[in-house]
Amino acid sequence: MQLYHHPYSMDSQKVRLALEEKGIDYTSYHVNPLTGKNLNPSFFRKNPSAKLPVFQNGSHVIFCTIDIIQYIERLTMSLSGEQTPISSEIAEWIHKIENWNPKIFTLSKIPSKYRIFVSKFIRRVVITRMGESPDLASLYHVKLREAYQTEDKLKNSEMLKQSEDELNALLDEAESKLETSSYLAGEEFSLADIMFVPVLVRISLLGLEEEFFGTRPRVLEYYKVVKKRPSYRVVVGKYFEGWRKYRAFFKTTCFLLVRNVFRKY
Repeated sequence: MQLYHHPYSMDSQKVRLALEEKGIDYTSYHVNPLTGKNLNPSFFRKNPSAKLPVFQNGSHVIFCTIDIIQYIERLTMSLSGEQTPISSEIAEWIHKIENWNPKIFTLSKIPSKYRIFVSKFIRRVVITRMGESPDLASLYHVKLREAYQTEDKLKNSEMLKQSEDELNALLDEAESKLETSSYLAGEEFSLADIMFVPVLVRISLLGLEEEFFGTRPRVLEYYKVVKKRPSYRVVVGKYFEGWRKYRAFFKTTCFLLVRNVFRKY
């Protein structure tokens, strides 16, 4: 089994947490979307959405996060011989978390000069790939249109407010639930938590802990507890704790600057 992912990707974090929690072996391949690696023809043919992660088991390829996690859940039950269906509470949490789209929120919190630099680089990558692979040109054109649409959305103050309001509502509900249980769906770490933890990681990575955790002490304590789990250390801590997050940013920034200077897209 192979997983094409990147540490920055929230959906990749969700799938990797599920794999690690279930103890399933897989081969890991890093595909950095900030440098346009997900737009390379070999990957793009596998997944025309260019979204991460992509899970492959033999000839079976899945690139929808929920589908991957459900596949992992079925695989785990098959290997263990236990049939434990997902509870309605867990399913409800998964639905709520998936309904919040982190893309607009994340981009709105990044200084515009950096965001615009990366956006222009990615658009140039798309245009270059269109020329290199004419048979994929129509699909690349879709990605180019999406990039421009995203820039338009970031100029829409109502859309930005809605994204943040939805996040606050999700965190408020989690704060309320954690008053009566250790985890989102009870006393056991579940798929609901696997889906929720990357949301907290994103907030932390953006340096917004005080704003979003400051008035939610139970969410903050929950996050501290989750950080101690082996799966978290493998999926997140390995890349983003302490000085490590600066290493990841530095490598990506250097790559973009060098490729941009030499116009190597």
